[in-house]
Amino acid sequence: MNITERFLNYTKFDTQSSESSTTIPSTSKQLLFAEYLKKELEREGLNDVEMDDKGYIYATLKANIKEEVPIIGFIAHYDTSPDCSGANIRPRIVQNYDGGDITLSEGIVSSPKKFPELLQHVDEDLIVTDGTTLLGADDKAGIAEIVQAMVYLQEHEEIKHGTIRIAFNPDEEIGMGAHHFNVEKFGCQWAYTMDGGDVGELEFENFNAAAAKITIKGVSVHPGYAKGKMINANALATELAQMLPADETPETTEGYQGFYHLLGITSNIEQAQLSYIIRDHDRDKFEARKRFIMQCADKMNQKYGEGTIECIVSDQYYNMKEMIDPQMHVIDLVLRAMQELRISPKIKPIRGGTDGAQLSFQGLPCPNIFAGGINFHGPFEFLPIQSMERAMQVIVKICELTARYNH
Repeated sequence: MNITERFLNYTKFDTQSSESSTTIPSTSKQLLFAEYLKKELEREGLNDVEMDDKGYIYATLKANIKEEVPIIGFIAHYDTSPDCSGANIRPRIVQNYDGGDITLSEGIVSSPKKFPELLQHVDEDLIVTDGTTLLGADDKAGIAEIVQAMVYLQEHEEIKHGTIRIAFNPDEEIGMGAHHFNVEKFGCQWAYTMDGGDVGELEFENFNAAAAKITIKGVSVHPGYAKGKMINANALATELAQMLPADETPETTEGYQGFYHLLGITSNIEQAQLSYIIRDHDRDKFEARKRFIMQCADKMNQKYGEGTIECIVSDQYYNMKEMIDPQMHVIDLVLRAMQELRISPKIKPIRGGTDGAQLSFQGLPCPNIFAGGINFHGPFEFLPIQSMERAMQVIVKICELTARYNH
């Protein structure tokens, strides 16, 4: 089975995770794919293949050398985003893409005028959707690349490598992927998530992240007799939202700039709830942002009465850079692998999170490498087959280089 066939098989499974669920994994349909993956790894000759009761899959490719070399790992997640349907995906291959518009289905067109990144993949073979679902390259492309790399290494005994561990997990898209990852069982000195975008991307900086849940208590009174009595939670929600900087939102920032992002509001006169996420690469600025949103709530309480506003801020994850910097050999190996494969590295900060960030703080340094997909989380997602193949080659090369590490 080649890497394209492998990925296309994966798209047959709906593995969308759910933010509103309280189960682990968040959706039972993820377990159907996990069972499939477990059996596939067994068929492909991996050792120590196991899946725990939460759907985390671990497996080993045994070393083909006697020397003691670091045990490294490769990780990918199998859930897809709640933002767009992952059911009944109908992928299609556009061969030798010519740089023009791609009609996904009637009335739905993927155009380089809107998505100029398409033009970086002219003459390549693109896997696209039918315009009604996402594709799932985030992160089933990463899984296909890891599995294919393990198969390749078994077929090419001349490539010497140490023990390689692989793991696939649920619920990354809802920020829970690393919460039940067993770092001790995984048993690696370091690892890589294959969960980035276009060819060459290498990421070892990400946002510090927090969530803010704000509850506003109003007082409902008949509007004909409301003067001096009514406290309209709808109006207070709007007032509080306007206290946050209008130019510090996702749609007005880029690069290392942080933001406040209003995810949603539910409200009536008696009660309103606002859900925010807070993001910044700089730890001091991140802490200042958290203090500021709390101060906004305090000011509202001073104005409308203590207890009117409740603001709960909880940290989600931190910038992995502070854990990677002391161990830059983990990055150097990737850069050497890309250099030998003539891939130009694109090192950039992640404007988001990754399982690797949480795992790095659990003692497993874990930067993020490209998986090749583009325009994630929507119907215009596409995956160049050649990008998948390049990512697989990077995995193989890292394994090869690690076998020579410190020799």
